[in-house]
Amino acid sequence: MTLRHVAVGVDGSLVAVRALDRATEEAVRRGTALRIVYAVADRDEAGPVLASAASRVHERHPGLPVETRAVEDGAVRALARESESAVLTVVGTRGLGGVTGLLAGAVSQRLAAHTHGPLLVVRGDHPCDNGREVLLGLESDADADAAAYAFQEAERRGTRLHVLHSRAHRHTTPELPSLVPATSPGQQRQARDDRAEEAVARFSIARLREAYPEVDVDSRTVRTGPGHALLAATREAGVVIIGAHRRTGRVGPQLGPVAHALLHHSHCPVVLVPAT
Repeated sequence: MTLRHVAVGVDGSLVAVRALDRATEEAVRRGTALRIVYAVADRDEAGPVLASAASRVHERHPGLPVETRAVEDGAVRALARESESAVLTVVGTRGLGGVTGLLAGAVSQRLAAHTHGPLLVVRGDHPCDNGREVLLGLESDADADAAAYAFQEAERRGTRLHVLHSRAHRHTTPELPSLVPATSPGQQRQARDDRAEEAVARFSIARLREAYPEVDVDSRTVRTGPGHALLAATREAGVVIIGAHRRTGRVGPQLGPVAHALLHHSHCPVVLVPAT
């Protein structure tokens, strides 16, 4: 029987070593095996890199089940296939600055548009544990899977969950001000929209609060662009989780602007959960 496992992509670079270390921690935290994947043109070239990665894991966690796998394919296709059976797929990136290694930058971004399960992109500029909170970016009920994952992650870590429901600015038609505050048609309509959108966030997590009573939840709605609000909040978070909203472009599935911004500028690791 195949064990539940966390999959991680390696390529011998320092970026991939960082991803390997994080994937190892995630496997230990979940009580699963670890599968180390190296996508290469020739399998014979993979031996030294895979052996080194496995040795690193065994030295730090000798009881962790580890499997190595060399795949003759591109990194995106290979890891996208791995994500079909993995509980979590992990890759590394340095974002826009100083990109090196097969799994850096563009590859992690393209992979995020094709994975079948949660994808953890290891990036950021501060320690991601030490009791730091889990951050959830919530847009609508379409992010139900991401919300469930965030509650599970907060429970696994024993930390607080910060839910950020962000509303983008809407264009409204100018109107003459009312003599009585908040009674013009436009003001009343805006107030109704505000209440409706805040209700979406509350409804989306209400049942999850009941299912995870031990998780301390802080939920708030902000009226700024979701990308800016989430990026600011990642300064204090251990990990940020969002739904991966994909749209079809000329070159295939593509991520939305919020995911794109986080993958390039987040101060902590990013988990993308495919939106239903």
